[in-house]
Amino acid sequence: MYLWQSSKWPHFKVDLAALQPAIAATRFSQGRAMGLATHLQLPDLVALQLQGWSDEALATAQIEGEILQLNSVRASAARRLGLADGKKHKRDARAEATLNLLQGALQNSHRALSQQTLCDWQAALFPTGRSDTQKILTGAYRTHSEPMQIVTPRMGKPDLVHYQAPASEDVKRHMDFFIQWFNSSLGTQDGLVRAALAHLWFETIHPFEDGNGRIGRALVEMALAQDLKTEQRLWSLSQQIWHERSAYYEQLQSATSSANMDVTPWVQWFVACIHKAADSSWEQMQSAMRKTRFWADLRELHLSLTPSQSKAINKLYDAGPDGFSGGLSTEKYVNLCGVSRATAYRELTALCEAGLLAQTGSGRGTRYQLHPSQRVGLAL
Repeated sequence: MYLWQSSKWPHFKVDLAALQPAIAATRFSQGRAMGLATHLQLPDLVALQLQGWSDEALATAQIEGEILQLNSVRASAARRLGLADGKKHKRDARAEATLNLLQGALQNSHRALSQQTLCDWQAALFPTGRSDTQKILTGAYRTHSEPMQIVTPRMGKPDLVHYQAPASEDVKRHMDFFIQWFNSSLGTQDGLVRAALAHLWFETIHPFEDGNGRIGRALVEMALAQDLKTEQRLWSLSQQIWHERSAYYEQLQSATSSANMDVTPWVQWFVACIHKAADSSWEQMQSAMRKTRFWADLRELHLSLTPSQSKAINKLYDAGPDGFSGGLSTEKYVNLCGVSRATAYRELTALCEAGLLAQTGSGRGTRYQLHPSQRVGLAL
């Protein structure tokens, strides 16, 4: 039996007492990240949101086996944030479709969920009406008579069926109940638990021919935005799920492939993912603030840095304490900064004399790295 075949479906059982430690820890992590975001300078906040949009789009596609181009995704995200860089790149249909879905989830977070909204999201994902080379039904729930199954093909053997969703003829009824619950549960149920249940419930029904995973994760984005009362994207849950994709599939299969309505293990795992995503965002913000302080101090003490010197220092800073592969040589400085060899030698020498870089080796083996004194406090 599957989850939806239980006589108690869809009345999920969740042990809230057992979940309280995980919920409390995740709430703390969310609050810490959102609080730190208020102290970011505007460029850092915009960069954080750009990274969040890009990570979410790339990861939610990767989970479904679709690879989007990073430059196209970042350009699409930049346009949505009103950044000039986004206008310089040609639009990529697949990146635009994914960002349209994610943007729709946040922009609709103050409205009640409807069948039309979900169908619009699914149609936006497949603007050509095709998934890969196959024509699919878009903008409507599935209607095919054959079973909706999640399978692993096996050479010379019957396909391994991991899950079978409700019949197409029953989808509308299931979805009406789901949408009614989603709208009525806002404010009456813990927001983290609600987001976890929304994803599981939607994936159990699997209402569309394709796009169910991405739409299910967009629903989580909507639920979390409603819970936190913000449309800002400060972290990427899908990226965290991508990092733990094996566990994600296992947890989903375990929850949907049992008629036991106690889904506490699923909620526990899902809330932990939100916790980790918020922690990761907090660490990114800390890193951004350290870098802002680093450059503020550097520019105050060294007013005569050239653009090429600044570019090289920035490269070394981002590479971390170990530096980048092979170390910074005069030749790499030439290629990185687009200057002559003579200029590279002169500027590298000046940076060493100023105590900004440290030189190791000699002759062809000469390499440069940030002086240890410049890294004091970077790990705080």
